[in-house]
Amino acid sequence: LNQKVYLAQFNVIQNLAKHESCVIVGRCADYVLRDYDHVLNVFISGNVEDKIPYLMEINNITEAKAKELMIKIDKKRSSYYNHYTDKRWGNLKSYDLCINSSVLGHEGTADLIYQMLAAKEGL
Repeated sequence: LNQKVYLAQFNVIQNLAKHESCVIVGRCADYVLRDYDHVLNVFISGNVEDKIPYLMEINNITEAKAKELMIKIDKKRSSYYNHYTDKRWGNLKSYDLCINSSVLGHEGTADLIYQMLAAKEGL
């Protein structure tokens, strides 16, 4: 079942990319779109001391639960990516831009991604 879901997602991502501009978060999109020209692959990380309070706030959970959730989510992301690609999750060589969102915050990170996309596309 997991393989069927992955293949369905793979096809949806490719079809979207063929027909319109889009933003894909996760789902091995850098791997799925590796042969496409107009793609910007971005990896966003953050400092633990910033991620924990953020998770606490948006999920209304304790610090211990937030830390547990962060570890669980990152482990799932890594396992999924490593299983379905021939790459390693978080390897800098897989991305055009790697950003620590703790440095610029959410808005600054989004602005930097837009600037990189504009520069890449010659806008």
